[in-house]
Amino acid sequence: MSRGSKLLIALLFGLGATGFVTAQDYPTRPIRLVVPFAPGGGTDLLARTLAQKLNEAWGQTVVVDNRSGGTGAVGSVLVAQAAPDGYTLLLVTSSTHAISPNFFRKPPYDPVKDFAPVALIANAPEILVVHPSIPATSIKELVALAKARPDTLNYASAGTGTIGHMAAELFKVVTGTRITHVPYKGTGDAIREVLGGQVQIIIGAPGAVIQHIRSGKLRALAAATRQRLPELKDIPTFAESGYPAVEASNWYAILTTAGSPNAAIIKLNREIVRIMQAPEIKEMILRQGYEATTSTPEVLGNLIKNDLAKWNKVVKETGMPIN
Repeated sequence: MSRGSKLLIALLFGLGATGFVTAQDYPTRPIRLVVPFAPGGGTDLLARTLAQKLNEAWGQTVVVDNRSGGTGAVGSVLVAQAAPDGYTLLLVTSSTHAISPNFFRKPPYDPVKDFAPVALIANAPEILVVHPSIPATSIKELVALAKARPDTLNYASAGTGTIGHMAAELFKVVTGTRITHVPYKGTGDAIREVLGGQVQIIIGAPGAVIQHIRSGKLRALAAATRQRLPELKDIPTFAESGYPAVEASNWYAILTTAGSPNAAIIKLNREIVRIMQAPEIKEMILRQGYEATTSTPEVLGNLIKNDLAKWNKVVKETGMPIN
């Protein structure tokens, strides 16, 4: 082997070793955590809690960058196009990465190919609630009522394409009922209309409906999850009510740009899981209506793919308009 060849091999080996060390030493500079929603809501709370704890653990600043718009598209595209180095993270929900892309013939980002999964961090199973004036105290009674009075019952949602909207459409497909969708510009408006009796039904997250259930202003019929909710153990699941296919949760997860170093992703995953499973964090987010639910990158990747296919099927079966 010539002296030049030996020098080239040594140089290439040195570059590879340097890249390996850099990944192992991650992070060596500030991290940006993009939130594709406006400041203030529950998603922002999760992001800022996680950012603070990561900063405490690693001594590196984690900057929360709110980039709202396009049902999460603005922030998602930003991260999809970022340098694949693990220093730009994205807090996503099932709405941004399993539902919204199904409403576009050409989505502005690919929820699978453009991102690398890091970790699931929280989950908020949906709950079907009704106004007390509705003569139904169980899901089976509600289905019977809806079939006896087709197109007369209404359900509210925080808007077309939200998890509440999709969960209700899934409920209609599974039960064969005809209930009219009334979309609003946010959860607050939708809940207010159901509380007033203008709309009879809503499928919402625990954080949005739990106080009204406890006060008796709304009646909970079933939770769209496999197990009963810890904070609402007296509410049966849809599976217990005879409809196991009705399962819907708004999950929250951390992604980074596709092609980011695997070592950085593994380190991020371990630290995020440790933070989210800490008793004080679990208790804090439970009070906000979330369950601390974590995962490996592989499990999160499969969840995104499976839910993307699941909601795509609902969109097609119900004939929802696609842009």
